[in-house]
Amino acid sequence: MNSAIARGVLRGGVDPDRVVVTDVDADFGKERANELGVRFVAGNKAFAESVDDGGIIVVGVKPHQIAPVLNEISGACAGKTVVSIAAGVPLSTLEDALPEGTAAVRVMPNVNAQIGAGMSALCANSATSSEQLAAVREVFDAVGLTTVLAEKDMAAFSAIASASPAWTYTYIDALARGALAEGITLPEARRIAAQAVLGSAQLVLDSLGTHTPAELRDQVTSPGGTTIAGLIAMEDAGFTPAVVAGVKAAVARDHEVANS
Repeated sequence: MNSAIARGVLRGGVDPDRVVVTDVDADFGKERANELGVRFVAGNKAFAESVDDGGIIVVGVKPHQIAPVLNEISGACAGKTVVSIAAGVPLSTLEDALPEGTAAVRVMPNVNAQIGAGMSALCANSATSSEQLAAVREVFDAVGLTTVLAEKDMAAFSAIASASPAWTYTYIDALARGALAEGITLPEARRIAAQAVLGSAQLVLDSLGTHTPAELRDQVTSPGGTTIAGLIAMEDAGFTPAVVAGVKAAVARDHEVANS
């Protein structure tokens, strides 16, 4: 995810000299920095110190790593915007570890950022100015679409944007295996199913404000046809309730992570 963000801002025209990276594995970090054409700084504290006043520090670590990393860099964060992409870690946790008045922004990106087709949600603390939030949003606009949400909505966003790609891969695989059972080779069935899902998602985006997903579904569901027959069979098997249950389970787990 960190590499995807770096590539995105570089594609967006940011001067590579303004991008600094670090990694706990110095050899890997140097290799990745050379690949991207940006600077590598060894050590979290030195990295944070190398960011200019007014700059953005993206902390791309797992939830259980966020507290020790923030404690390590805290002294160098005043006057900078600190961004966390750790799932389930609330703004209050960031604020507790940073100097008072530090701008802190939670961002929840998804895996599709690596191909510039991500979906990211942002929420900021009260110390973050509109200009600082806009600057962070510009970073993540470089790897897909963004939205700004209230913090209370971040868990639901995470479920439908960050967890759902895994569910969508499972759906594509299930479609392909259904076609395999009917005689199409698995590689070709996967390609067909993936393109169908890609096109359907793009049509939903293109139709926002004019047609809902349900209306688009109805446009391709003919009376007595194959589509409605398959849809009824899927609903009888619990398709919609299963998806809603998945969202609820992901939200519940997000809350568990936040509370721990």
